[in-house]
Amino acid sequence: MRDFDAEMTDRQVRWRRDNVSTQEPGVQNRVTCPWVLPRWAWEEGLWPPLRGDGPGSLGAYLATSRVKRHSACHNLKSSWVSGVNLYFPFGLSAAGRTLLAGFLADAVDGRVRTVDALELEWAGDRELSARTLLGEMGGVRGRGQTTPDIALRVNGGDGLLLVENKLTEPDFGACSARNGSGSASRPGHPDPACCDEAAALVADPGRCHHQALGRQYWRWLYAAVDAGEFAGLSRCPAATAGSQLFRQRALAEALARSGRHAFVVSVVALDERNDRLAGSLASSGLADVRAWACLFRGRARFVVFTHQEWVAWVRTHDVDGAWSEWSAWISRRYGI
Repeated sequence: MRDFDAEMTDRQVRWRRDNVSTQEPGVQNRVTCPWVLPRWAWEEGLWPPLRGDGPGSLGAYLATSRVKRHSACHNLKSSWVSGVNLYFPFGLSAAGRTLLAGFLADAVDGRVRTVDALELEWAGDRELSARTLLGEMGGVRGRGQTTPDIALRVNGGDGLLLVENKLTEPDFGACSARNGSGSASRPGHPDPACCDEAAALVADPGRCHHQALGRQYWRWLYAAVDAGEFAGLSRCPAATAGSQLFRQRALAEALARSGRHAFVVSVVALDERNDRLAGSLASSGLADVRAWACLFRGRARFVVFTHQEWVAWVRTHDVDGAWSEWSAWISRRYGI
């Protein structure tokens, strides 16, 4: 079976030839790649109604919301851009939000009745911020802190869905507390091998180096963890491939316990063709990312859905054809 990343690379290079105004090389991390646009042309990777200064302007939304756009937004394989293209347009109209609500009730949580707002790189207010809840002292929305790619406020604010959006990534990131080289202000892990002792870690979360760094993830997760399931793992699932899942789950649990929302769900949206991502936690003992739901049984829930399920829902329920152009564009762009 062909590697999904290679398949998507070929698709984006072909799409660029026919749909982008320039073939000028783009650079990311000092490497020139044909699927990377010049930074000045980053908006040409967006669904056309989101470009420029029109009513759906993504740029205007980012400026008004004080959100830092992703540093890889000029990369045609960017998961951040794919999330924008796949979901952001539906938050801009009542009809779009109705479609979203129907899908979320079916695929994520049956309690969803309405979608009231869709936000990118969500961050709570002062008392519900990542700084206050998680002890993440630096960063801004979209950079340097746990800010879900997409947040959906539902049922008049009673519910909150936090979505981590993925495209070609091979995993959910390695834990920075385990792998950080260390500095005077941020000392390195004195014993990274302890991350390979899941039973000892769940018995004493103080062994997690995040605690020494002032991060409060275990403050919220310890009350929610299924100690038996966690202890059966070969290592902490956040250590090498699950850091984003760990941090977002902690944020979801903290928000669920805040009393501000009746329910909170931590969600992953991924491409069904990306088998490597779905199986990226196997070395920790989780054969599929969906098994993450078994590790924590607190007030927040964990759910996975695929981009294919979402697009299929739109195509089935868009009875007046209002999203037919979007559907065709998504098909050409991502092969969905």
